[in-house]
Amino acid sequence: MIISIHRYELGVDTTAEDFEAAIAEAERRGCFDLPGLVEYRFLRGIKGNRTDGYTAVWTYESRETWEALWGPVDDPVPKSEYPDGWNVWEDDILDPLLAGPPDDIAYTSYEVVATGE
Repeated sequence: MIISIHRYELGVDTTAEDFEAAIAEAERRGCFDLPGLVEYRFLRGIKGNRTDGYTAVWTYESRETWEALWGPVDDPVPKSEYPDGWNVWEDDILDPLLAGPPDDIAYTSYEVVATGE
């Protein structure tokens, strides 16, 4: 499995309600219906250095499905090849709410090496 964690820095005029409504709009429009994406969660910080900050956790079934969407680690696909729904999420829904461009968010993708199952 691959798990990607995205940190969102909201613009100064963006409220929690704005961001959460944007997530609902993206879901309604099917923006997260991506092949190989088995789960996603949006989180809001309740304690620590990101209190009230938003993060998303994206879980992909395998490295192969993740690479089919985003390209290999050393050769990512260009934005022009992102899935259509993802471009709607980034360009139409998310971009107006962030402090900077969606492609500049802080993120890390991890390969699962062990689970507690």
